[in-house]
Amino acid sequence: MNYRYSDRLGKFSSSAVREILKLTQRQSVISFAGGLPAEEHFPVAAVGEAFDRVLAQGNKALQYGLTEGYLPLRESISRRMAKKGIQVTPDDMLLTTGSQQAIDLLTRIYIDPGDVILVERPTYLSAIQVFNSYGARLVSVAGDSDGMDLADLAAKLEQHRPKMVYVIPTFSNPTGQAWSLERRKGVLELCRKYDALILEDDPYGELKFGDESVHYPSIFSLDQHPAGSCVVYTSTFSKTVAPALRTGWVMGDPDLIRNMARAKQAADLHSSSLDQQTLYQLFEHFDLDGHISFVRKEYEARMRQMAELLREKNWPGVTWNEPKGGMFFWLELPEAVDTAELLKTAVQLGVAFVPGATFFAENPKANAMRMNFTHNDTENTITGMNRLSQAMESVLVR
Repeated sequence: MNYRYSDRLGKFSSSAVREILKLTQRQSVISFAGGLPAEEHFPVAAVGEAFDRVLAQGNKALQYGLTEGYLPLRESISRRMAKKGIQVTPDDMLLTTGSQQAIDLLTRIYIDPGDVILVERPTYLSAIQVFNSYGARLVSVAGDSDGMDLADLAAKLEQHRPKMVYVIPTFSNPTGQAWSLERRKGVLELCRKYDALILEDDPYGELKFGDESVHYPSIFSLDQHPAGSCVVYTSTFSKTVAPALRTGWVMGDPDLIRNMARAKQAADLHSSSLDQQTLYQLFEHFDLDGHISFVRKEYEARMRQMAELLREKNWPGVTWNEPKGGMFFWLELPEAVDTAELLKTAVQLGVAFVPGATFFAENPKANAMRMNFTHNDTENTITGMNRLSQAMESVLVR
């Protein structure tokens, strides 16, 4: 058989994280690579009880569902979002198979080959994969610890007239940074001026560390919404409940959401209704806020442990910033170091991370790396950092 693949196949690239995870399936390898939550903190008993309550409702629980998603869950999410200054109805929302599908669906209905999308530098590698698969042209915008550089954004909006700007303003992947309120408002104002749609990806917003009084409002909440908003907001239960439930949501102008639902219907009819019903039961019978508060404290302790180990190691020429939330440290090494080559040595020594080059839409930096701090316990983190030190010794000069 002569398999005649579409031209689009050539636009799909393999995920660096997924390929690295294959290398780390051996129990001897400690992985700081994937954005994995801590399995020991999954609410297993509560999920099991919720699942049992769903099945107790009888055969109807296993029937097809709405493309838009299980209505009671959408209602629960709407109420939860209202506490964050976001006023939406279930009609302004679509439940998706993780927030990754929301990125895909919006790109599918909004982006034609050759259209420009502005992204952060660096940005989420799987979003880059999606955008490239639809033939978008990606242009990076400079930034710092406060967010996108507004002057650079304005210049590139003027030059490229992009259809969309993709951002992760709260505890970003991969850098862990949280934008200032000024930058959030500035990006919103500029994108409104140039008629550019903002896709705000917020998988980590619930994982905030430190001062409880510090608030990071979503860009969507700062705009008129939902009707006429220039922001589409997406989030997920993968980081707060469990990734296996594969349930996310996306909110925006009702017309945009309807068109995304049309695309979703063509893709998979609907996401797992069983998982959505289970999540609804969790909303009704489980202290979700209490669970998230517990997980947040556990992750903050793990972040601080890794930060202390980084200070102790004091690798020459290596810089990093302590994240205010989320799941990642972003390290930059001396320019002569290629972290893709460093990874080969690290895996041989039994530890893994993600080389930074994969997070750049253009002109990648070879001397950066992303490290996850949420997945490993205290003992494995110490062991993994010691192994990484051995690898670092092969490339760093003291």
